[in-house]
Amino acid sequence: MRRDTFLKSLAALAAAGALPLSARAAANVKMMIPANPGGGWDTTGRALGKALSDAKVADTVTYDNKGGAAGALGLAQFVNGSKGDANALMVMGSVMLGGIITGKPPVKLEQATPIARLTTEYNVFVLPANSPLKTMKDVVDQLKKDPGSVKWGGGSRGSTEHIAAAMIAQKVGADPSKINYVAFRGGGEATAAILGGNVTVGGSGYSEFAEYIAAGKMKAIAVTSAQRLPGINVPTLKEQGIDVEIGNWRGVYGAPGISAEQRKALTDMVLAAMKSSSWAESLKKNDWTPAVLSGDAFAKFVDDDFASLRAIMTKSGMV
Repeated sequence: MRRDTFLKSLAALAAAGALPLSARAAANVKMMIPANPGGGWDTTGRALGKALSDAKVADTVTYDNKGGAAGALGLAQFVNGSKGDANALMVMGSVMLGGIITGKPPVKLEQATPIARLTTEYNVFVLPANSPLKTMKDVVDQLKKDPGSVKWGGGSRGSTEHIAAAMIAQKVGADPSKINYVAFRGGGEATAAILGGNVTVGGSGYSEFAEYIAAGKMKAIAVTSAQRLPGINVPTLKEQGIDVEIGNWRGVYGAPGISAEQRKALTDMVLAAMKSSSWAESLKKNDWTPAVLSGDAFAKFVDDDFASLRAIMTKSGMV
């Protein structure tokens, strides 16, 4: 075979995703982060981008932050602006599902292509250090007496901490539609509200509150995981007789209209990145729990979680 013919054949195989990763040119990845800089999705997207580069499956990674409406604005931009782009990725997760349920955006998540779930981060509930309440039992007792008197502070409406608050109310016999939830635009606002005693109880990923818990400025009273988080001495809700477990999982989607071969190639890239030392460092630094799921199994998981969230949110009056 002539050399030019061979090279053309090689290029065709690479374009079709039929070559192993080691034989392909590294990609120039475009990462849509449907949130403002500094939050969980931003941290996840940039950690994944670094891991893609370190695993040598991406030459370059560029980032586009588009915050608002629990990810719905970024989703719309991604769906409308990246059709057929085999190197486009969008960070997403359970919060986006909640935002879609409550906000009804003009585009659908199903228009994009499921690639992989990456991590789960469990929520921690905290009290301000000077709160008269001391435990989750104290919160529950007040919730039973007067659901509206307990002011829950956290992320956007439909976030995992919002849903967890509704689930807690439901499990302890309070009316979940009467919970008093205050949504903040970012972690900084929520943190300031908790430290200032402007909310009764706050919720977020453990990493966002860790320094304040360590300094004694917040008191951690429960985590939403099935078991206690490694190295973190905070009781689970289940330990305290409240049968609630919920994780703030995060994943990535590809662009609409990519081929099965392109989807496989993109999935292989992401899975390779998650085997890198860079990704392992990010998991440790951010207290993320690995939760890798890809392909059709990930697509089914999203469908099932969407249905479950919709049922919970409808019962609690969020929809």
